[in-house]
Amino acid sequence: MSNRIALVDDDQNILTSVSLMLESEGFDVDCYNDGEAALQGMARQPVELAVLDIKMPRMDGVELLQKIRKNSQLPVIFLTSKDDELDEALGFGMGADDYITKPFSQRLLLARIRAVLRRATEGVMDTAGPNVIHQGDLVMDPDRHLCSWKGEEVKLTVTEFLILQALASRPGMVKNRDQLMDAAYGESIFLDDRTIDSHIKRLRRKIRAHDNAFDGIETLYGIGYKYKIA
Repeated sequence: MSNRIALVDDDQNILTSVSLMLESEGFDVDCYNDGEAALQGMARQPVELAVLDIKMPRMDGVELLQKIRKNSQLPVIFLTSKDDELDEALGFGMGADDYITKPFSQRLLLARIRAVLRRATEGVMDTAGPNVIHQGDLVMDPDRHLCSWKGEEVKLTVTEFLILQALASRPGMVKNRDQLMDAAYGESIFLDDRTIDSHIKRLRRKIRAHDNAFDGIETLYGIGYKYKIA
């Protein structure tokens, strides 16, 4: 069964060329000219991943991501102009999984889409699998992209999951921001340090929604973060 992708951009040339490329690679593609139309369309026809332009009329990509994140961990890739660093940082802070700057290579976009989809595998939590991570009340199943705290599922984006996995797989060991960035995005992407700080803040908030006393992620100011040994 093919994956369905929402492509949201106010540039008709991009919608046409990218949708043709994705369909030739076996994807189903829904195209939208603005965020508002995309939000309504994705409610009618759910997708497995969304590629969002940031600058759009009616509802921009940042606002659209904000609305998506209220009730979904849908993988999201941002398309952004090279000089939109502030928007880019804001988008990552809100939980975007990847970004690509314009003008972009369609081959690169295809590779990024496949990589994010691979990371966003679905399934049922297996607490005894060979790759499952147990740290006290935290259980992570990387093969199925599932996380739970005290038996309750914690919904994480792909990026948040990879950061928490990097910390929890080696409790007590300090990870600096560059190491966490490599774990989440790969070595070819360079982001502002505040991007990792924003993801850590969101991780803590999501787990504390299930347990207000959670303090498993420790900040070492000027160095990085570590997961406390259970």
